[in-house]
Amino acid sequence: MIPVQGVENQTIAVLGLGRSGRATAAALAAGGANVVVWDDGVDTREQAAAEGMTVLDLTRDQSWEGVSALITSPGIPHLYPRPHPVIAKAYELGVPVDNDIGLFFRSFATRDWDQFDTAPRVIAITGSNGKSTTTALIHHILKEAGRPTQIGGNIGTGVLSLEPAHDGEVIVLELSSYQTDLARALTPDIAVFTNLSPDHLDRHGGPGGYFAAKRRLFAEGGPDRAVIGVDEAEGRYLANQLGMGPADDRVIRVSSGQKLEGFGWSVFARKGFLSEYRKGRQVASIDLREVTGLPGEHNHQNACAAYAAARSVGIAPREIERAFHCFAGLPHRSQTVAEIGGVRWVNDSKATNVDAAAKALNAFTNIRWIAGGMGKEGGIEALGPHLGQVVKAYLIGHSARDFALQIGQTPYEIAETMEQAVARAREEAQPGDTVLLAPAAASFDQYPNFEKRGEHFTQLVNALKD
Repeated sequence: MIPVQGVENQTIAVLGLGRSGRATAAALAAGGANVVVWDDGVDTREQAAAEGMTVLDLTRDQSWEGVSALITSPGIPHLYPRPHPVIAKAYELGVPVDNDIGLFFRSFATRDWDQFDTAPRVIAITGSNGKSTTTALIHHILKEAGRPTQIGGNIGTGVLSLEPAHDGEVIVLELSSYQTDLARALTPDIAVFTNLSPDHLDRHGGPGGYFAAKRRLFAEGGPDRAVIGVDEAEGRYLANQLGMGPADDRVIRVSSGQKLEGFGWSVFARKGFLSEYRKGRQVASIDLREVTGLPGEHNHQNACAAYAAARSVGIAPREIERAFHCFAGLPHRSQTVAEIGGVRWVNDSKATNVDAAAKALNAFTNIRWIAGGMGKEGGIEALGPHLGQVVKAYLIGHSARDFALQIGQTPYEIAETMEQAVARAREEAQPGDTVLLAPAAASFDQYPNFEKRGEHFTQLVNALKD
């Protein structure tokens, strides 16, 4: 645990008692704060009270007397589509609102660091797609290189549940837009922006607000080095804003598809090869085509971002290459579940939006595509140019019939459920085909989250081996 600094003898309120909220309450108490908590769920409040927490009804004005700050969980709206009533009350009273990410950056450095030979560093990764894979890949590279490292944030361990840093340790954090939008302190040493595509627009008041939330990671604290994906206009804008000119190597531009030669530092992948350029000269190259844990151009972009971040903390190209080859990938992200009778079964349940689904579709050939769920605004018409390798679609869930009207001449059937989709794909797939779960939709119509959806697919596929 990382005790929160600067809160001794203060009364701090915590809103939301999920994983993040509970860890925050414990870290505040460890820092000497008087912690009061509130959650909208009656059962959750009763459990917190039974565990000895001080539950205070923050919907009542009198509960705010003496409260110095409100710390809220990332899933709770603080602005759009409307602030949670407790957060709105804090705004009305002028009580500062923060989250666990802000507390982490306030509390990470300690006096113990005076005894370290090498100061710990933080690499923080944000973006729309690929940030979990990029985060896990950076952590994997560091471990393989023998560097002390921890991983947390939106993946794995909550930031305040991490251990205090060791000499020379590198903390790797995945940060969502919900987390970066509100944090009052954001000071990573290296900040990574993978890419941007429309998502969570209701929560951020539109695409501008969504990008602004991501951009705060770079604007608030000024990282020593910024790794920026420049395959979209927003990334090119951000790189331009941060750099003093094309030769400024504090900005490392990364791309999957573009050749980036005219900059101080760049990393890009083309035709399956990763290249690192510095001051206009190529200094390293890696063949990504046989890296089984990173299939497709979207994963090559992740590889470029992770490579750039690892190089920023002094990892050699050959060490990074070795780590690439033993990276197994993450569950539910272009994860090969099995190969049965010459048919490859791939779980990309994390492809919950059109952009992520397009990247998955572009990574394979002879695809039997399982798609559907709770469709997002705009549907999937934009996937039209990416359906050339789809032999047939098996559509499931709430939006199955809507999706059927948006995929042009692509053969399809309404399968309704995952069980039926897997069974029909098994009946019809030929050797050389890939059965790809890339839903292009949220899971909430049939599953509590994309993980459960992917786990169900995996269970059904594994049962085919019997």
